[in-house]
Amino acid sequence: MSTKLPKVPVVIVGMGWAGGIIASELTKAGLKVVGLERGKARSTQDYSMGHDELRFQHRTELMQDLSKETITSRNNSKTRALPMRHYGTFIVGDGIGGAGSHWNGQTYRFLPYDFEIKTLTEKRYGKNKIKKGYTVQDWGMTYDELEPYYDTFEKMAGISGETVELYGKRSNPYPTGPMLKTPIMEEFEKATKKLGYKPYILPSGNLSENYTNPDGISRSACQYCAYCENFGCEYGAKADPVVTVIPVAKQTGNLDLRTHSNVTKIVNDGQKATGVIYVNTLTGEEFEQPAEVVVIASYVFNNVRLLLNSNLGKPYDPQTGAGAVGKNYAYQISAGGSTLFFDNKEFNLYGGAGALGIEIAEFTGDNFDHTNENFIHGAGIRTTQYGDRPIAVNRVPNGTASWGSEFKKQSIKYANSTFPVKIQGASLPHQQNYLDLDPTYKDAYGMPLLRMTYDYTEQDKEMVKYMSKVTRNIAENIGPDHIETSEEQAPFNVNKDTNTHNTGGVIMGADPQTSAVNSYLQMWDAENVFVAGASAFPHNSCFNPTGTLGALSYRAAEGIIRYMKDGGSLV
Repeated sequence: MSTKLPKVPVVIVGMGWAGGIIASELTKAGLKVVGLERGKARSTQDYSMGHDELRFQHRTELMQDLSKETITSRNNSKTRALPMRHYGTFIVGDGIGGAGSHWNGQTYRFLPYDFEIKTLTEKRYGKNKIKKGYTVQDWGMTYDELEPYYDTFEKMAGISGETVELYGKRSNPYPTGPMLKTPIMEEFEKATKKLGYKPYILPSGNLSENYTNPDGISRSACQYCAYCENFGCEYGAKADPVVTVIPVAKQTGNLDLRTHSNVTKIVNDGQKATGVIYVNTLTGEEFEQPAEVVVIASYVFNNVRLLLNSNLGKPYDPQTGAGAVGKNYAYQISAGGSTLFFDNKEFNLYGGAGALGIEIAEFTGDNFDHTNENFIHGAGIRTTQYGDRPIAVNRVPNGTASWGSEFKKQSIKYANSTFPVKIQGASLPHQQNYLDLDPTYKDAYGMPLLRMTYDYTEQDKEMVKYMSKVTRNIAENIGPDHIETSEEQAPFNVNKDTNTHNTGGVIMGADPQTSAVNSYLQMWDAENVFVAGASAFPHNSCFNPTGTLGALSYRAAEGIIRYMKDGGSLV
C-alpha cells in the first residue's frame, strides 16, 4: 500500500542533464519541484584523488545495477531476447547527475539537415532515396527554432570550441576557446588539410579555461588528467549537472530533491497523469507523489519502459507502424575506422580528456553528394585522445596472441605508438528496430524489463564501406608503419559494441499519429506529461546527443512554465 504524499506543482523523474536543467529553470521561475532520483547523491568530493580505473571503469560504480534492472536484447523479432548481464555497449548512469556525471563531454549541435531530414532528402534526391522500411521523419521543428536553446545550454555549460562553416548558423561563438592541440591531433590536422579538408577541434564540455556562467557558477579549467569517461570530475572542469544546474535549483529553495527514489509507475487515467509511484530503495517503502505536472527525464530506456509499464501513450507496433512509444530506436555507427601503428614514433597517450580531439565536417549529414550512394546522412571522422588506461587499453596488431609473451611484447611496443582515425556515423530508424516490454524477464520489483530489438541495417553497412575508404586515405597520408581498417559492419552485439549513444522511443514530431511528444516534449496523449531526453530524437545524428538533449530540455522547461500558467496543448 502506497503512502500518499501532499500534492506538488511538478515532479521530475531523473536528475541528470534533462531533469537538472528543467528543475533549474522551473525553480528559478518560482515553481515548487520535487526531483526523484533512484541513485544516491554525489559531489566532486566523491571523486577527489579517485583516479581508480578498476573501481569506476571496470566495476562501473556510477552505473545502474544490472543485477536489479537491465534490458533484454535481440537482433530481430524471430529470436528470444536475453538480459544484458554486464556493461559493454551501454553505460546507464545512476545517482544525481546520471550519465551527465560520467560522460566524456563532447558537445555538438545537430545539423539543420537533421531536423528536416525527410523533407530535405526528398527535395534533393527524390522520394525514392529513403528506402522502404526506414521510418525517417522530420522533427516538427527547425534548427533555427532550436538555436537559441543551444546557445543557452552552451553558455550554462561553458562549452569550449570553434565555429565550423559547414554547420548551422550560430547567434554567438562558443563561450570558451578550443582545447589544446596534441601531437596526434597535429598529425591528423596536417594529413586532412593536405587532402583539402578543414579540421576543427571538437566542441568540449571539458573547460579549456576558467569560466563563470550566466547563473554565477564558476568552474576551473580542465587538467587533462584523462579520467572523464565513466568517471566523475574531481575538479568540476567537466560540465556536469551536479556542478552547474542542480546547485542553482537548490539555491532557490524550491527544489525538494529525493535520492534513493525509484519511480515504478506514472499514475494516470489515460488522458492525464495525477502523479507517480516510487519506492525508497533503502527501506522498500512505497509512496505516491501527486503532482499537477509529471516530467519524465530519465535515460532513454527508462523513459520508454516507464511509459509502457504505466500504460501511457500508444505502444509501437512494428507490423502495422501504429503507435509511437518504442518507435524509432536508434544507435550509432562506429565501424569503418582505421588504427595506426608506429614502429619508431611515440606519443603521450596516457594524458588527455574526454572531449579532446579533432574532426572533419565534410562527411557529416548531407555535406557531400549522396546521389550515387546507397545511404543517406554521414559521419564525423576524427581522432581523439581520451587518455589510455593500463587495464583497458592494450592495442596490438591483428593476429597477435591475446595472452602470453608475444602479447606482452607487442603491448609494450605499441603502448604509446598507436592512435585511431575513426568514424561516428548517423543511425537512421527502421521499422524493425524498436523497444517494447519483455514478456519473460522482470526487475527486482516485479516490473517487466525493456526489450530492445535492434540490428544494423543495409544503410549502416553501406555507410561503413564508404567511410572506411575515407579513414584509410587519411591514415595513409599520416604515414604510419601499419594500418588496420575495419571495412565491414558486423551484426550488433550488446556486450561488445562500443558506442554509448541511444536515442528514440518517445519521439517528437508535428503529427500525433507518428510521434509521441510535440516540440516542447509534451505528450500528445497526456498534456500534463513531458518526456525529456534523447528518447525524443526521431533519429540519431553523427554527433554526440548531449548538446541537443540540453537544448530541448531548455525548450521543454519553457513549455512547462507556459503550461502551468495557461494549460492545454502548447502547439
